[in-house]
Amino acid sequence: MPARALPRISLSPAARAQLGIFAFAYFLYSAARFVTIGDLSVAQANADWIMNLEDTLSLGIESSVQQGLTGTVWIWLLNHLYLAAQLVVLPGALVFLWHRSKPMYERLRNTILATWVLSIPIYAAFPVAPPRLADSGLVDTITTQTGLSLDSSLTTSFYNELAAVPSLHVGFAVAVGVALAAATSNRVIKMLVLLWGPTIGLAVVATGNHFVFDIAAGVVAIALGYALGELVTRGRGARPAPPPVPRPAFGQA
Repeated sequence: MPARALPRISLSPAARAQLGIFAFAYFLYSAARFVTIGDLSVAQANADWIMNLEDTLSLGIESSVQQGLTGTVWIWLLNHLYLAAQLVVLPGALVFLWHRSKPMYERLRNTILATWVLSIPIYAAFPVAPPRLADSGLVDTITTQTGLSLDSSLTTSFYNELAAVPSLHVGFAVAVGVALAAATSNRVIKMLVLLWGPTIGLAVVATGNHFVFDIAAGVVAIALGYALGELVTRGRGARPAPPPVPRPAFGQA
C-alpha cells in the first residue's frame, strides 16, 4: 500500500505576515534581553531588596504558598500550567482570536509587542533573580518535579533567567484572559478565562519563579503595553474595524 501523504497546512499571506512579525519581534526581543543580561550578584541583591520590601508590606507570602501546596496535586497542575502558559496558551489564544475576532487579535498582538519593548530597559536597569536563585528558601518545583531543568545550559540559552521583573508570564496571562473574555458573551466562559491571569499568578509563586512584587510589575507592564499599543495604532490613523458579520458568540451554539 502506498504511504499516505501527510496533510499540508495552508496559511494565507496575511497569516504568514503575522507569523513573520512575531518571529522577527521575538528575535529582536530575545537578542536585546541577552545583550542587557545582568550580573547574578546584582540580581540577587535586587531580589533581597524586593524581599525586604515585601516583608515591610506584609506581602512576603511566597514560602507559605509553596509549602501549603507541596505534596498536593495542585502543585503538579501549577507546574504544567506554568510551562503551558507561554508555549501553548499564548500562541493558541492568538490563533483563536485571529480566526474569531481580528480587532481583539490586533489589540492582543499590539499589547504583547509593546510590552516587550517596555520591558527590555527594565531588565537592563533592574536585573532580578527569581526566588529559586535568591536566598529565599523556595524550591524550583519545575526542575524537581517535571523533568525540565530551568537552569540547564540548554534551557537558559532560550531565556534570561535574571529577567524576573516584570513577570510577563503573569502580564501576558492577564492580557489573554481579558482578550478572550471580550470575545465571548457567555458569562461562565467569560469568568473562567478571566481566572487565567490569577491562576498563572499563583503558579509563578508556587513554582519558585517570581515574587509577588514581580506579579504586580507584570500587571503594570501589560497595562502600559496596552496603552502604548493603542497610542501607536491611533497615531497611525488606523480606521475603526468594520462591524463583524453576525455569528454565534464564543461559547454559544
